[in-house]
Amino acid sequence: MISVMILSGLAVLLTGCAGSMSSDTYNRNATMQMQDVHYGTVESVRGVRIAGTRSPVGVIGGAIVGGLLGNTVGGGRGKDLATVGGAIAGGVAGSAIEQGATQQNGVEITVRLDNGRIVSIVQAVDNQMFSPGQRVQVVTAPNGVSRVTAG
Repeated sequence: MISVMILSGLAVLLTGCAGSMSSDTYNRNATMQMQDVHYGTVESVRGVRIAGTRSPVGVIGGAIVGGLLGNTVGGGRGKDLATVGGAIAGGVAGSAIEQGATQQNGVEITVRLDNGRIVSIVQAVDNQMFSPGQRVQVVTAPNGVSRVTAG
């Protein structure tokens, strides 16, 4: 029962770590900063898959759960080996679970800016749909992160 509760808590934690890279979501540190805006026309749009994250959270959480589960097996030296093996297997599984839980659908938008330059930006799929020929704006933060929004 405790193992099920730990696994459930880990799943909730990992789901909460899933970030969004949509055009409607800003990180807190991106607020109150001047951003450059360029206007252009969408050349092409292509669906992509944005890979999930692999952070210590998944590995450590999985290792803890795996170690706890391994610790319930056998006794003496066998129990020690099962605990270590469970922790290793749990760390690998936790990393894979985190990556799967945080991946998301994205879109690659190629835009011909009004100055003639062609840029491509990948962002998460959100409520804005883009199509070739559509006028858009490309907003670029001081750190170089850009997003496409309806112009």
